[in-house]
Amino acid sequence: MTDDLKNAVSILQQGGVILYPTDTIWGLGCDATNEKAVQRIFEIKKRIDTKAMLVLLDSAAKIQTYVSEMPEIAWDLIELSEKPLTIIYPQAKNLASNLVGEDKSIGIRITRELFSKSLCERFRKPIVSTSANLSGEKSPLNFSDISDEIISKVDYVVKYKQEEICDNAPSSIIKIDSGNVIKIIRA
Repeated sequence: MTDDLKNAVSILQQGGVILYPTDTIWGLGCDATNEKAVQRIFEIKKRIDTKAMLVLLDSAAKIQTYVSEMPEIAWDLIELSEKPLTIIYPQAKNLASNLVGEDKSIGIRITRELFSKSLCERFRKPIVSTSANLSGEKSPLNFSDISDEIISKVDYVVKYKQEEICDNAPSSIIKIDSGNVIKIIRA
């Protein structure tokens, strides 16, 4: 795992795209502050660039660096969530502009999974996390589910967990507006 972390961080620092295991499913990742890298993920996925993607962080304490307003209820939701939870916050900041939603929102998930958490800690910036599939196709639960087309277009493929069979699923998604109104997007 150590070599994978070292290689993945190096690629992220160079503006590259990685294929990596997350706390949910296999994902495509890049530096969430790098517009060119984010654009490459849209191109790899053949996805329209108006559809926002989420980012991973290793600590809730870092969220305020990337959102102008941290709703109080978010702290409780993060702490009490037993499964991976993506929270969509209003007023993103310090992120690639093409990553942020048209309403200036951003989805952030705090990862607790060993590899993705270690990757975020070492990279010291948020990392894009979007399913490793072509737009409209089924999300890959396991490495063996990822198309050769996706694999061939990334700059680094993490070896860690490639052989593992998981029954993970995409995260729950909740949107919190500036008035602390919660909307469940995906349970």
